[in-house]
Amino acid sequence: MAGNRVVARFKDGRLVKGTTTDFTPLRDQLHIHTDSGVVAVRREELKALFFVKDLAGDPRHAKSNLFAPERPVIGRKIAVEFTDGEILVGTTQGYRPEREAFFVVPADPESNAERCFVVASATRQVKTR
Repeated sequence: MAGNRVVARFKDGRLVKGTTTDFTPLRDQLHIHTDSGVVAVRREELKALFFVKDLAGDPRHAKSNLFAPERPVIGRKIAVEFTDGEILVGTTQGYRPEREAFFVVPADPESNAERCFVVASATRQVKTR
């Protein structure tokens, strides 16, 4: 099935990998097609939805929150601290404190995630840099 490859990370720690064809930032629900079926996902349950290059990822990759000096920065630099303590550093063009969710492009050029849809209620703090 064609669609966006995604990894859904939930506030309760669950993780679902698959593809979606019905994601839109304005809807409260999406469906993820996995190897074992279709999972309905409500935005309020999510920590973040990661749009990834590949569902397997690279377990050897060491995560970095540093910007590559040779890559131009597009958007505002941002650091997101999730309620579980994870830190995501990247850029955004749409963060506003009053929004329920926003996109972040990771700073790490080698990240498997191309962009992340962050749910604001799963964050402890967001700092623009």
